[in-house]
Amino acid sequence: MKKILILANDVTTIVQFRKELIKALVDSGNEVLVSVPDHPRNSEIAELGAKIVESKASRHGKNPLQDISLLLSYRKLIKRNNPDFVLTYTVKPNAYGGMACGSLKVPYAANVTGLGVIENDGLLQKIMLTLYKRGCKKAKCVFFQNGSNLEFFKKHNIVGDNVVLLPGSGVNVDRFSYLDYPADGRVNILFIGRIIRDKGVYELAETAKQYLDNKNVHFTILGDVEYGSENPFVGLDNVSCMGYNNDVIPFLKEAHAVILPSYHEGMANVLLEGASSGRPILASTIPGCRESFDEGVTGFGFEVKNADSLKAAVDKFLSLSHEEKCQMGRMGREKMEKQFDRKIVINEYFKIING
Repeated sequence: MKKILILANDVTTIVQFRKELIKALVDSGNEVLVSVPDHPRNSEIAELGAKIVESKASRHGKNPLQDISLLLSYRKLIKRNNPDFVLTYTVKPNAYGGMACGSLKVPYAANVTGLGVIENDGLLQKIMLTLYKRGCKKAKCVFFQNGSNLEFFKKHNIVGDNVVLLPGSGVNVDRFSYLDYPADGRVNILFIGRIIRDKGVYELAETAKQYLDNKNVHFTILGDVEYGSENPFVGLDNVSCMGYNNDVIPFLKEAHAVILPSYHEGMANVLLEGASSGRPILASTIPGCRESFDEGVTGFGFEVKNADSLKAAVDKFLSLSHEEKCQMGRMGREKMEKQFDRKIVINEYFKIING
């Protein structure tokens, strides 16, 4: 039996994408501790048999003093709990958790879930590259969710050969089982994600405007408006904004396709879940999205930040017959079963943890 500590900055992503890993670790006789900030959903982690150890990690904070405090708190946490192995997720846990583990000679593995602001040239990128280099320096393994992110890290000499490319976070093909395709008629296109510019919502709103006179096309938006952002769908009669919902399956049942015009992703879990449910994919052809579909077979891609290209992809999808849309969904389900089953991810973690 091993004591395994997981460092993350958001319990929601842990519950949505890592709970099968946590349960597998617990069921194998390991003691699992999860360090996340206080949140109502922390109880869901405890229900899996893991122990919560709260942290002050923030997703969006940019205060250097807070970051130094996080590094020190991670060191104290690791010293106090003396784990045999540490798993880290997202930028700050990867960087500061990695530094803490390296300094205390505790084996650890980091998971790069996406690049985000690190892609943009400038001072912030230089700072983040330095932090990541220090955080990944002594990692037993650095997991990547798409090949483009892996090449970016290698180009900047952050990682060497201690890397493993995963199929994103994978998808629970049992939970997101194949759903009967909706009846022919008004086509419902579903967007799942935060309402924030980087998710491509302005391009999506611009596209939706082009269908205002077409009563056979409707868009459903499932997600909250991010703090500091605006909702570009306000006033559009052919768009339903449903807010955030823990359970997306009822919305997938009613959807004819899942759309994501995102600017950057590690691996778009909403696309994996949509395809696993038998829904065609419409997505920007960026790393983290393009892997989730096969062009013309399980979905259609479009150029990022380009509303005209987005609309052209929607038009191609709408031109398909009902049976062709059904077949596209069935092929997407088959792709998920073969290439993106979450069991693949869990097996890779067990290989690293067990040496």
